[in-house]
Amino acid sequence: MKTIAPRFRHLLLLLLAVTGALLAGAAPVSAHAALTGSDPKQGAVVEQAPTRVSLTFSEEVAMSDGSVRVLDPAGKRVDTGKTTDLGGTTYGVPLHSGLPDGTFTVAYQVVSADSHPVSGAFTFSIGAPSKTTAALPDQTAGGGVVGGLYGVARYLSYAGFILTVGGAAFVLACWPRGAGVRPVQRVVVGGWITLTGATLAMLLMRGSYTGSGAVGDIFDLTLLGQVLQTKSGAALVSRLLLLAAAALFIAVLFGAYEKRTDPKEKKDLTFGLAIGGAVVAAGLAATWAMAEHASTGIQAGLAMPVDVLHLLSVAAWLGGLTTLLVALYRAPSIEARAVRRFSRVAFCAVCTLAATGLYQSWRQVGSWSALTGTRYGQLLLLKVGLVAVMVGVAWISRKWTGRLSEGLAPEAATTAVIEERTRSEEAVTVPTGGASKGSSSGDAGADAGSDSGAGVDGTSADTGSGAGVDDKRSAQLARQRAALATARDKRMRDADPGRSGLRRSVLTEAGVAVVLLVVTTVLTSTEPGRTEEEAKAVTAAASQRSGPLSLKLPFDTGGQDGKGTLLLDMDPGRSGSNDMHVYVERPNGKAFDIPEVKVSFTLAAKKIGPLPVVPDHIATGHWSASGVQIPVAGDWKIAVTVRTSDIDQVTVNKNVKIG
Repeated sequence: MKTIAPRFRHLLLLLLAVTGALLAGAAPVSAHAALTGSDPKQGAVVEQAPTRVSLTFSEEVAMSDGSVRVLDPAGKRVDTGKTTDLGGTTYGVPLHSGLPDGTFTVAYQVVSADSHPVSGAFTFSIGAPSKTTAALPDQTAGGGVVGGLYGVARYLSYAGFILTVGGAAFVLACWPRGAGVRPVQRVVVGGWITLTGATLAMLLMRGSYTGSGAVGDIFDLTLLGQVLQTKSGAALVSRLLLLAAAALFIAVLFGAYEKRTDPKEKKDLTFGLAIGGAVVAAGLAATWAMAEHASTGIQAGLAMPVDVLHLLSVAAWLGGLTTLLVALYRAPSIEARAVRRFSRVAFCAVCTLAATGLYQSWRQVGSWSALTGTRYGQLLLLKVGLVAVMVGVAWISRKWTGRLSEGLAPEAATTAVIEERTRSEEAVTVPTGGASKGSSSGDAGADAGSDSGAGVDGTSADTGSGAGVDDKRSAQLARQRAALATARDKRMRDADPGRSGLRRSVLTEAGVAVVLLVVTTVLTSTEPGRTEEEAKAVTAAASQRSGPLSLKLPFDTGGQDGKGTLLLDMDPGRSGSNDMHVYVERPNGKAFDIPEVKVSFTLAAKKIGPLPVVPDHIATGHWSASGVQIPVAGDWKIAVTVRTSDIDQVTVNKNVKIG
């Protein structure tokens, strides 16, 4: 058993390396809301300067003044800075008048409904494209040094929550005697300190994380005030208040509860602590559920309590597992019944995790293609694999638990051997301290003989010096006996094969749990598969929409001068408002006038139309109509009626796709 400590250190180093690799490889936070449209559209060239720029996202976002910036070709801001909600998921920012021709840049940085920052930029042109000197920061939202620090704080907050809640639950439900064990106390108190520190750090960094990303803005009180008015800021403040209540709970658990000896009093206090602890733990879990993935998307009202139950189950399993591991390595002893109780608690927690995780997976992924084709789905599969490995190792731990003797003490024969070895070590070690009975009596006789003539009054001048030496020897002896007692306790713990096997399996299980927690943290910062696929579908649909229409329709009314070609243009050629121009040319290509031109639009699939449009005559052979409304996208039939005389007319049709 001498190789346990080196193996523990090697495994810990390996886990830290894997954790660092996962965190280092994690990209900046993925956007959980996607830009699905804008007016003017990306890359569009408009003839007249717009009065405002509007942006449409795949879901609602939090937007403040300055979230959208519009820069002219020289890089100067031309927007008013006041963003407005235009309804639904569309937001706008007014522009100043008198804008010059050229290419303009639109940069936006908003916060999605699940608290993650979203940023991007696009361009449009007035009159004609031009060169632009608008400079945008290279850093994306949620990236950079602040983004990395915020990610670490998120991980530590999850870890602290698991240790605090899981450790306390392990003591109350499985091992009440553990309330007086210092290593167990350190686990729970360390978890509380970690969670509190990480929450404070996230609250300070939140403004910079969702904004400029500058390290200097972390301590900007103005930004902090803005954060406190957001949903995420309220969740973090609520978490701090609940942590104050958790501190009182921990003080009672490791103070008054541990000192109670009366069974009835301890039972009543256990019940009170269980109720109070459950309320505080559920409240802490709710601060995540109400501010992140569970609070957005479909069935949010059901998803939030399910997420709370999921987090509590994770804490009960992984936090209890960590506490058990510490007890197996650091506590003098732990009852077998405590391990068996935790085994039952862990089984119930895993069953709850499976049920709640299945629901969350369906809600966040939604399809098999999203499960395998998105980063969220791939991370989810990795998480499921790690959970399966942990369950397998837990099954091995249950086998070792069944082999444990009561109190996890070694067999009598092993104990006798250890005690005999200890006595022999003491017999060899103690004389080296100069405090054995033989040496002491000999030294005393010699000292008495020499001291008898030392002074007239029969006292020795070196009495004080001899007392000091004896005190040093006594202290050295006490240290040696303490070291021997510690070594004896360790050998007694290591001598039980059941305990040793359980330690190894639980250590492996805890190692997988560390990696699992890293993957879970990255998963909560990744765009859900369902949202990503919906955004891709919207983007794909937008890219497939028809652009400006240009139709060439020959006609022949049968009368004199009745042959020609009709040219019809529509811009932008999509659902909504369009500008239409109609040109009439003779066979030789020259424009000529005719008495009447009429146009109608029909969408047979949805029984819409015909929608008549009578364009105005503008110039020779040119008719125009503005604000032609196409209500929905689809395959439309355009019918153009051309009348070349009082009795000669013809209608020509064309089926086109209008997006």
